[in-house]
Amino acid sequence: MTSDERFERIEHVTAGIAEERRKDREEYKALWRDNQRQINDLATGLNTLRNHVAELAVETRIRIEELGDRIEQLAGESRAEDKRLGERIDQLVSAIGQLISKP
Repeated sequence: MTSDERFERIEHVTAGIAEERRKDREEYKALWRDNQRQINDLATGLNTLRNHVAELAVETRIRIEELGDRIEQLAGESRAEDKRLGERIDQLVSAIGQLISKP
């Protein structure tokens, strides 16, 4: 093999290596862009999820407060009914006592 043939061979191999590196760079750039897109999609999805969770937290807090108010209302009504029932029982016991004491 002559020197010129060797130089041509070296140039050919070098050109092949340079072409492979160019293709690799393009592939790496495409992969990087794809990764960036996926990261952006993920960040957008996380923001959406965070907003939904925040809305649910607010709704849950409101519902809990409403339930607390309703429980207080029902407890008050229950105490009032208990008091009325107690009064009725006292009246019945007194009436029964009067009936028993009559000759």
